[in-house]
Formats: sequence, C-alpha cells, structure tokens
Amino acid sequence: MPSTPARRRPRMRLAAAVAVVVLMMSGCAGSAGPLAEGMPAGDLTGDFFTHDPALVAGKDGEPWFVYSTGNGDVADGNIQIRRSTDGHNWEYAGEVWKQKPAWLTAAVPGVHNLWAPELYEHDGTWYLYYSASTFGKNLSVIALATNTALDPADPAYEWVDRGQVISSKGERFNAIDPGIAEDENGTPWMTFGSFWTGIQLVQLQWPTGLRADNAEPLRLADRKAPPNAIEAPYILPHDGAYYLFFSRDFCCRGLESTYNIAVGKADRITGPYLDADGKALLDGGGTPVLASDGGRTGPGGQSVSGDTLAFHYYAEELDGGFRLGLLHLEWKDGWPTASWGRN
Repeated sequence: MPSTPARRRPRMRLAAAVAVVVLMMSGCAGSAGPLAEGMPAGDLTGDFFTHDPALVAGKDGEPWFVYSTGNGDVADGNIQIRRSTDGHNWEYAGEVWKQKPAWLTAAVPGVHNLWAPELYEHDGTWYLYYSASTFGKNLSVIALATNTALDPADPAYEWVDRGQVISSKGERFNAIDPGIAEDENGTPWMTFGSFWTGIQLVQLQWPTGLRADNAEPLRLADRKAPPNAIEAPYILPHDGAYYLFFSRDFCCRGLESTYNIAVGKADRITGPYLDADGKALLDGGGTPVLASDGGRTGPGGQSVSGDTLAFHYYAEELDGGFRLGLLHLEWKDGWPTASWGRN
C-alpha cells in the first residue's frame, strides 16, 4: 500500500498566488462567449485556484460552476465553490457549508478538509458526492448531499446532508474520488478509488442517490505494479459506449508532479474497459488524453461537462501552485483527446 496517495489539496505558495489573483482581477476579461475549441487551458482569469474540479458548464447564458476540494484552514475544510458567467473569468462564491457534518469526524478521525467532489443532476435535484479521508490512509468515506440549486445566491440554495454512501473501513480499496454515470437503462453507478486495489464500481439508486445494495464493488482498472498509482475515475457515456477517464502517477508535488489523464472504453458500464491498443485497464492499460507540457505540470483530477474537460494542474507562473484548466474535448476515431493549445 502506498504511503502517499495523490489527489490531495497541497498548500499553495501564497505570495505568488495572491500576486496572480491581483493581476488577473485588475484586468478582468469581458464577455468571451462559450469556451472556444483550441482555447489554451491557461486563458482563464479571476480566482481559478481549484483542485479536483467538478465542472458544470453553463448553457444558454446560465452561469458556470466549479466545486472543488476544500482548504482545511477555510470554512472547516468544506468543498469550495467558484462561479463564472462565461467559463473564462471566475470568482470565489463560498463553500458548501461552514462546518462539516459532525458524523464525518467520528467516521474518519483526523479528517481536515473534504476532497474531490462530484456533481450530478437527476430529475431536478443536484447530487453532491465528496470524500472524507486523511493523507496516506484508506480509512475513507464517500458522502452525499443534495440541493435544488448550485448558486449560493439562489434563494432555494441549501445543501442537505444525506450521510454515507460507502466507507473503506476494513476494506482493501480506498473510498475517495467519486464519479457518477448512468447506464443505458438510466441506472446510476458510482466509480471511485485511489491506489490500493485500484478503481471500483458500485450501483446506486434514484431518488436517494445512495447504494442500491451491499454487493462487493466491481474492479474496473489497476496498474498491476506497486504502488498502483491510479485514481480519480470518471465515466462518460458517449455514442453508445462508456469511457473511463482516470488520473495516474503522482499528484500534489508541484512542478515535480507526474500526474496525467488517460482513458479506456467499454461497451457496458461495468466493463471490461480496454485502451485503444486493446490492453485491459485491469492489466495496466490506458490511452493518453493529456500530460504535462512545459510549465504546465501534472494535469488530473478531471471531470467533463458538455464538451469541456476540467482538471487541475501545477503552473510554473504560480511557482508550482495549482490552478484550474479547461479544455475543449475532441473526438478522433472513437477516442477523446485534448490539447493544451498555444502557450
């Protein structure tokens, strides 16, 4: 088992970060329209300091939202919220709660901040899944909250704690990094996992959003080599197939991070998932989607909304601090790909 699994919110070098925020916000972008194909990931302004972003891209003039890993020194480490009118200029919009649900501190002793949220809308309700854990351990919980609004400024906004979805107490997997997808019958499923025994899948049910049963999780992907550096699964249904995105190698080391995004494909949501060369994800396979490029290091912690891929990376201009990246997701020969664009 690894002693330092990734997907944690590292401490930003505050002097560099604050300087960049001031510069960005003093030169606020005007209305830039929808996220453009080929737009560089760095062409964002405002407060874009997010880790493990869950993106909801705005449609028909509606605002964009990113929910992301919390900072343990702000609002009791709760999930953070950022908002944009155009997908380009971002502002901080607060946190899900000011205090974590009390049961989490009993379930995961020592939990500091909440990690790696997922947002999924079903029948007018938003489902927020998130992780409670501590660095380097697999005593973890994935929990759920529900709401009818994403914007803290909306009068209807109120996240209601729905409790535990799954715990990895006494298990060989790690219960973090939830990702939600529906199969062709509208049945919801949750992928999750980090290091240990790799990527897992369990069935959920509507309208509760909780587990449908207590069946043993199905394993979808594994590196087949210690320390099994694979995590952050995200299943995307597309053109009758299912695409399992994941982050591999090592996050949270600033400009020394080796994180990168890869993908596999299956005909059924339960797999088996293969890469473009036919190698099984359970046997270490994975087709590259996005990797480090120059001063843009360690992309991962991804989500997809519409045709936009959201992720965090470590930026040379922030002295290794993390930030949000958004790229147009393209499809070539039945496989997703993304490009950093110009420097």
